[in-house]
Amino acid sequence: MSTILIEVRRAKAHDAAAVADTHDAAWLSAYRGIIPGAELAKLINRRGVAWWESAIRKGSRISVLVFGDQLAGYANYGRNRARSLHYDGEIYEIYLRPEFQGLGYGRRLFAAARRDLAQTGLKSLVIWALSENDPAIEFYRALGGRAVARSSERFGSRVLDKVAYAWSA
Repeated sequence: MSTILIEVRRAKAHDAAAVADTHDAAWLSAYRGIIPGAELAKLINRRGVAWWESAIRKGSRISVLVFGDQLAGYANYGRNRARSLHYDGEIYEIYLRPEFQGLGYGRRLFAAARRDLAQTGLKSLVIWALSENDPAIEFYRALGGRAVARSSERFGSRVLDKVAYAWSA
């Protein structure tokens, strides 16, 4: 019988290529058919290996979920950027490779990011999701998030609604 190690840890510079690959796969899976194709390609292409390596080296809070020797997902988080929302922290991104979705790993990654934020005094948090991204909306609701704000964002010629989900301290 073999045992596979599953861990959530802070990203290291050598993880940049795997994070970039995970980002690309997760974004294509999540947003194909929602964000117009050309715009989605631009968003994905701007986050290559060099971008992730720089973000990790500069100390951005990026945690990764590693399944055996494969990076399965990542979360990027920090202080809340929306001044109109009175929450301390924000998870900017939380994504899993498509083949790791629906297995409970997103919950583990979310819990680790939330714990890391709380340990630095950021006890309440917010996450934004596109309204048309049903799996994300269901995930945040299942985690106990409550919708607290709405906004919109332009992607090329298309304006998409987004919802903020929040968790109090």
